[in-house]
Amino acid sequence: MKISANISYLLLGLLSLLSACNTAEKPLPTNVIFVMVDDLGVADLGCYGSTDILTPNIDQFASEGVLFQQAYSGNTVCAPARSTLMTGLHSGHTQVRGNTGGIALPDSAFTVAELFKQAGYATGGFGKWGLGDQGTEGVPEQQGFDQFFGYYHQIHAHTYYPEYLWNNSQKVALPAEAGTSNSYTQYRIFDEMKTFIQNTQDKSFFCYAPWPVPHGKYEIPDSDPAVALYHDKDWSEKRKNYAAMTTLFDRQFGELMALLKELGIDERTLVIFCSDNGGGIEFKEEKTNGELRGFKRDLYEGGIRVPFLARWPGKITPGSTTREQIYFPDVLPTLAEAIGEKKLIPRSIDGLSFYKILRDPNAGLIDRMLYWEYPHYNWQKKTYPESQFKQAIRYKNWKMIRNGKDKEWEFYDLREDPGETDDVAAYHPGKMEKFQEWILKNRTEAPPQVEPQQAEGRSFR
Repeated sequence: MKISANISYLLLGLLSLLSACNTAEKPLPTNVIFVMVDDLGVADLGCYGSTDILTPNIDQFASEGVLFQQAYSGNTVCAPARSTLMTGLHSGHTQVRGNTGGIALPDSAFTVAELFKQAGYATGGFGKWGLGDQGTEGVPEQQGFDQFFGYYHQIHAHTYYPEYLWNNSQKVALPAEAGTSNSYTQYRIFDEMKTFIQNTQDKSFFCYAPWPVPHGKYEIPDSDPAVALYHDKDWSEKRKNYAAMTTLFDRQFGELMALLKELGIDERTLVIFCSDNGGGIEFKEEKTNGELRGFKRDLYEGGIRVPFLARWPGKITPGSTTREQIYFPDVLPTLAEAIGEKKLIPRSIDGLSFYKILRDPNAGLIDRMLYWEYPHYNWQKKTYPESQFKQAIRYKNWKMIRNGKDKEWEFYDLREDPGETDDVAAYHPGKMEKFQEWILKNRTEAPPQVEPQQAEGRSFR
């Protein structure tokens, strides 16, 4: 009986131990923070070669992660670039292709935020949405976000002193006192973002931060510490403000990284930083896009090449670089793989996961076509003229581009000619024919690009 009793106690002890193991808390999945600034030139960060704009925090971030030397936006302007990012579809398939500011993603779209929601994450967005104005099916809270604070319509985001912002389609009144720090929207957007992170630190979260700076009206409060850094420069006022706004978001980015450490979640958070498209032509003389040809609204390299950095302690090799070609449609499958949810990736997307590059910067992706199209909008006639319908495609070192359906295709070897100055179309008719055949088979005509009805005299709701 004693032996039998001892065995019983032993079995009970083992059962208790197994029960304790099963109920022990499992490590929380990886958080993801995706910060995307607006119209930042690829050469306007110190880690990408800038010498006149101060970005010490992002430069430090680059030294702790991986820097992509050939990263591309999904488009050369705001709305379609964001649409490719959210849906994983290139600009010949994604639903929002016009850039009027309020065209809505349909309910049928599957977004990065919806992927995270299905994976059980808290989801928050803070900044400029641009994929559906208030009252449409494209609003972010109907596209997978628990909370979105900021601008819904792009034209609304042209000013940093509006009368209101949106929080889940509810108006948040602002003082709108131009020039004063308590009215500056980038401050308010950043504060709301920090609150979201603090409130979800004990969960797993996806935080999308499409910050509006330094785009639109180049406005910044005189009291901001970044302003004094450029006060004595022999620059235009616009350039001084652009530089100060860049240093402002660099400071906030540093505060963000410090917050993650303070909360003890730095080690389990993947942070990505990028720009939404190339820099604008207004900073041509300052070489905002370095030696690359073109600017925002072009499909030459200067219009679509963007800074792109990622940091993930213990997963990404600090100080690494890669020349592998990636672009915005790749973000959705990459993040899905990063959080262990490959099963949630839609089969129909165009993007390719670059997760293995995050883990090993020397890894390579399969050879594939990268495609862009941009239907320029005529604001006076409210039409998309075919003579300004731009397309581009890249395969390995080859780039084919045309600047209107009535224009000739151009062809460049980016390995030998990164500045796209020597059109070699005459020497490669066979390659160009194959590229054109690929485009015909791998794009669809755009659905109606409908701007929501607005009140008389207004561009946004």
